[in-house]
Amino acid sequence: MRICSFLPSTTEIVCALGLEENLVGITHECDYPPKITDKPHTIKSSIDTKSLSSKEIDEYVSNAKKEGKSIYLVDIKELKAADPDIIFTQNLCKVCAVSDGEVIEATKVLQKKPETISFDPHNIDDILKTIIKIGEITNTKDKAKELVDALQKRIYTVRDKLSNERDRPRVFCLEWLEPPFVAGHWVPEMIEIAGGTCGLSKIGEVSKKVSWCDIAEFAPNYMLIMPCGFDIQRTLDEIDKAISVNEWHQLPSTRKGHSYVLDANSYFSRPSPRIVDGIEIIAKIVHPDIFKNEFPVDSVLNLRNYFQMQSFLG
Repeated sequence: MRICSFLPSTTEIVCALGLEENLVGITHECDYPPKITDKPHTIKSSIDTKSLSSKEIDEYVSNAKKEGKSIYLVDIKELKAADPDIIFTQNLCKVCAVSDGEVIEATKVLQKKPETISFDPHNIDDILKTIIKIGEITNTKDKAKELVDALQKRIYTVRDKLSNERDRPRVFCLEWLEPPFVAGHWVPEMIEIAGGTCGLSKIGEVSKKVSWCDIAEFAPNYMLIMPCGFDIQRTLDEIDKAISVNEWHQLPSTRKGHSYVLDANSYFSRPSPRIVDGIEIIAKIVHPDIFKNEFPVDSVLNLRNYFQMQSFLG
């Protein structure tokens, strides 16, 4: 069984099911688990996001959508060499990955037509169903069920610890820096499970552009900065410019030192098993007196502490 994964999330799931050796093609963004990064890249990007600011990326993507262009490219040469039996793709977000329509078009050049399965998760239950579906397709259903059961148990544990907790602080998740976006899809549900109150977005809805006035009106107790696809260092590279607005200093989260930069790429952007790690991260931030677990390494940075350290270092 030869598998091409056109999504970092399905790459993670395939590996979690013990099918790493079956992966014959991944995307340029697939980086977990780290040992798979040398796999052939059958999907590449038309832009170098590392050299652009969040504002420039947003402008490029917006213009590409208006012109009907894709920002992802199928490498036909690599796809032919991979000769897949199965392709996992998506139709959730054209910004996040190549669409299933583009994949189907690309596979027309292959002599052997692979089975192409598209996923469209909008909430946590959809993510868990994706794991089960991949297990069924790859004959690893028992292992998939075992993984899902373990993830559900961890979610239930968080909910149980918060069952008698009445304090539900307002939490805002900033999914893009310039312009500001509020996180959607499964993130509002993650906040709810972790004992917070989400603002400006609902479970299952797409992320959307908001104004700093909207954010100030919501007055979050906690600000979680998680630009889609960014790790902490990538976010810090332009954090000064992104938060240099008057409204930022008015927020309760800023005044109380409750603004955090998170590793969005690992724990929030991708509909993968590590979403449950993300729930546990939020729960510990919002209710540190209840959750004593350690944060995963390099997953969370308190912004006030960061700025204080930068000032100290001169």
